[in-house]
Amino acid sequence: MECYNEWVDDVLDKVREKMGWVSEKNKNKIPYQTDKDGNYDDRSDSSKQWRIDDGLNWWTNGFWAGILWLLYQDTGEERYMEIARISEERMEQCFQDYYGLHHDVGFMFVPTAVADWKLTGNQNSRKIALHAASLLAGRFNPVGKFIRAWNDLENDTRGWVIIDCMINLSLLYWASEETKDPRFRHVAMMHADTVRKNFVRPDGSVRHIVEFNPETGEKIRDFGGQGYTEGSSWTRGQGWALYGFMISYLHSGKQEYLDTAKKVADYCVKNLSEDGIIPIDFRQPKEPAYEDSCGACVIAGGLLELAKCVLPEEKKKYEEAAAKIIRAISEKRADFGRTCDAIVQNCSGAYHSAEHHTTMNYADYYFIEALYKIKGIGKLLW
Repeated sequence: MECYNEWVDDVLDKVREKMGWVSEKNKNKIPYQTDKDGNYDDRSDSSKQWRIDDGLNWWTNGFWAGILWLLYQDTGEERYMEIARISEERMEQCFQDYYGLHHDVGFMFVPTAVADWKLTGNQNSRKIALHAASLLAGRFNPVGKFIRAWNDLENDTRGWVIIDCMINLSLLYWASEETKDPRFRHVAMMHADTVRKNFVRPDGSVRHIVEFNPETGEKIRDFGGQGYTEGSSWTRGQGWALYGFMISYLHSGKQEYLDTAKKVADYCVKNLSEDGIIPIDFRQPKEPAYEDSCGACVIAGGLLELAKCVLPEEKKKYEEAAAKIIRAISEKRADFGRTCDAIVQNCSGAYHSAEHHTTMNYADYYFIEALYKIKGIGKLLW
């Protein structure tokens, strides 16, 4: 993608400069969001009254280390490796606590332990990652052929599956390749097949949550989840589907996964606004004009992976759409100054949340990852 080199180089220079001081300032934290003063919180702070799955078990806790491993690959600076390992070592406690763990152990341990093993050969990281993969495989329902999402906290979620888990499958594919044990891959592919049949609509839009009967595997209903309503199209969910099916294709070579990724991608490209800014839901009302820059970055990452696996005429379409999104973020929704620890602004967790247009550490991860993809720097951690 040489035509984008000049502006990407400029943005990456800003990223490197900012993350140099942000990483040092927050090296003893596992951050998620910034407060009103622009300072990162700390999900590893045991003095906080976190819910059992919101503290050290919080699902985004791997992305801080993931950002640092991206920078380590780029710069070769060992300080990024050292800071990344602080998160990884603290998160080992999650296995002892156990009750707060969920299907998002992929998000938690791929950008930490798997990344460390892939990039440095750290044997303890391999052990941590295999432990997490075994826990994820243990959530598989063999009757319904799905991985259960959440634990019983406020609702009976024994049969609930969410689109986000398509990214978590990366941990299972890695474990299968690492151990030569096909069980992990079989679980991942059976889950992906269930999602392909029950989540992706004919037009390429995607459901967020589908409930199955945990005893029979029968599909019961779907929920709007973090999108606008039932039948709508939560944009970050579109990104999880697109990127997730690409991960399944890259690890399995199954054509149906590539075809599904293309269907979802075409829907996203068709609904991409002229200015490249992504709403929370592609089917939300025009007002209020809620955005989700995080969903935008995830979609861009999936488009860039897809572009590597298609014909030249399709490749250009997907690359241009991804570049449009990332350029819009870098020029209109990025903070490269010192008043805020996060880079990407205007992120939203859900359409009906009380709060919108905040920061999220995984938005920064996928934004930086996309920039490196465009430049061809580093290994794909997933």
